[in-house]
Amino acid sequence: MTTAPDQQPPTPVVGQPTIIINNSSSATATASASAVAGGFGRPRRKRQSFQVHLWLFLFTAGVGNVFYALHVNRWNRRRGW
Repeated sequence: MTTAPDQQPPTPVVGQPTIIINNSSSATATASASAVAGGFGRPRRKRQSFQVHLWLFLFTAGVGNVFYALHVNRWNRRRGW
């Protein structure tokens, strides 16, 4: 088979690798899935948001930042963090 001088020869097609997932225990998969969804343990700690602080600084001249920080700290203290 010959190709024209201005064309590239065809490249061989390589198949995708075979992916095998072995779940030895369905209980482990269920536990990890519900842990991600928040099914086990305490609720996550609420974090300070940089974006919220930025917008509050721009629109409330920094006064809103104080109230937002107090709100988040109080929320975490009530939940034992």
